[in-house]
Amino acid sequence: MAVRCLVTGATGYIGGRLAPRLIQAGHVVRCTSRSALKLRDVPWAGRAEIVEADLLSPSAIRRALQDIDVAYYLAHSLGSPDFEKTDRQAAHNFACAAAEAGVKRIVYLGGPEPSGTATSPHLRSRDEVAEILAASGVPTVTLRAAVIIGSGSASFEMLRYLTERLPVMVAPSWVHNRIQPIAVRDVLYYLLAWASVPDEVSRGFDIGGADVLTYAEMMHRYARVAHLRRRVIFPVRTLSPWLSSHWVGLVTPVPGRIAKPLVLSLIHEAVCREHDIADFVPDPPGGLKGFEESVRLALSKIRDSEVETRWANAAWTGAPADPLPTDPDWSGGSVYEDLRHRDVQASPEALWRVVTRIGGQTGWYSFPLAWALRGWVDRLVGGVGLRRGRRDPAELYVGEALDFWRVEEIEHSKLLRLRAEMRLPGVAWLELKVADSPAGSRYEQRAIFVPKGLAGHLYWWSVAPFHALVFGGMARNMARAAERLP
Repeated sequence: MAVRCLVTGATGYIGGRLAPRLIQAGHVVRCTSRSALKLRDVPWAGRAEIVEADLLSPSAIRRALQDIDVAYYLAHSLGSPDFEKTDRQAAHNFACAAAEAGVKRIVYLGGPEPSGTATSPHLRSRDEVAEILAASGVPTVTLRAAVIIGSGSASFEMLRYLTERLPVMVAPSWVHNRIQPIAVRDVLYYLLAWASVPDEVSRGFDIGGADVLTYAEMMHRYARVAHLRRRVIFPVRTLSPWLSSHWVGLVTPVPGRIAKPLVLSLIHEAVCREHDIADFVPDPPGGLKGFEESVRLALSKIRDSEVETRWANAAWTGAPADPLPTDPDWSGGSVYEDLRHRDVQASPEALWRVVTRIGGQTGWYSFPLAWALRGWVDRLVGGVGLRRGRRDPAELYVGEALDFWRVEEIEHSKLLRLRAEMRLPGVAWLELKVADSPAGSRYEQRAIFVPKGLAGHLYWWSVAPFHALVFGGMARNMARAAERLP
């Protein structure tokens, strides 16, 4: 029987994978996002109702929850400066609205139940959200998962890059804490199942995979699956979680503001205390996956460019009040531009292929050292850096992360607009356009910068001497790449 489901966090790692599976199972799906634009290009958008709703707006949440049977609460503010306060308020708004709307069940994906008083802010916040939702009076199922192993998850990318980049590492003592990781497809199996369980269940369940391992054992086993030499790990008690998080932020694509709460959570053991969920939902066909099988599945998705969602796509730093590059010149105060254009002896289709493959492993077509240096500087000042890469080597969606940019607009075969997410004293965009030309096609490139304060003006003029090398080389090399395509 079709169930009317609401998926919050539909632009996030789990929500973006759950929504199409609910649709495929025959359920009626409504998804919320603060910006409907972020879900415009996903393959399943036409089969779901997309509504704009901010969880901090009670009236918007009440409208989104009307006529809903099962509400999936998959949103969190991890990485924002005051995520505990934000998540507390959002959960309270959602709980009140769900009770008022007569929702039959709330399903929440949380973290391991904290033990002791010295718990991490991340786990404490996840547990507090679970309590707020359960206190709503609506039957609430909380699934408590530790490390989720799947292509594109923040936890998996931390593990992957630490293992691949550091054959010998000095590690904090928490690498000997036990963890029960779970494959993302098993998490999705459990979430999907709770849309149809008939009982009025209201409690939490621990969910985990088939193996219990230390973090060090996870790195050793990852190395084995990835055909790497066995890693050498030296645990050091004096390496604090705070220092560990900065180290993780430096070595992996996960920025420090997200790495820190995740690392602080690893100081606690995270092993399932019960498997009561089997009384209501049977284990997945073939059983729960072990760690090595989960890693193999994740790596195969990455190798075959079949990553559905990534942790980086959940963050959206653009402020609605900021000017857009299409606004009049006077709307945002001073506006600096760098304009480049070239006639290209290739079809518009070939040039568009080059445009949409920019970034990630392909790079930025000019002076790789300059781009790498800008990425490192951004990491050092707390930004995202270049290493977020891209989800797919050939396909882009509006709202996706692309290195230290965000895809803000796509007009197929005509325009790709990127908004900068590196740390800047202002707001920046990069527009790449394709047009017809007697020569074959025309490439137009526009870098836009709206400075904030004196620091913004000084920043622009300090980097302007390098624009001919970086932006000029970029236009020239992209044109050549299109002309080399068959």
